[in-house]
Amino acid sequence: MDQAIIQIAREGLLLVVVASAPPLMASMFVGLVVSVMQATTQIQEQTLTFVPKLVAVFLSLAIAGPWIGEQLVRFTHSLFTGFPDLF
Repeated sequence: MDQAIIQIAREGLLLVVVASAPPLMASMFVGLVVSVMQATTQIQEQTLTFVPKLVAVFLSLAIAGPWIGEQLVRFTHSLFTGFPDLF
């Protein structure tokens, strides 16, 4: 029983990492591009990075949203169907 709970927790943590990767990577990439542009043009406006990152995160969630939802539903289904085996 302890091994099953540890396995479920491990899968849940891995799912959190995998599900958060697309918006996080999009935000990091856009932040890098905007930072390079700010460094080359010497425009050091702090609010300039916020809007492109926000747009990139929303676009990545719109594109990867169905896949993320599918992974969450798969994990939840396996969790609910595995409950009787735990006890």
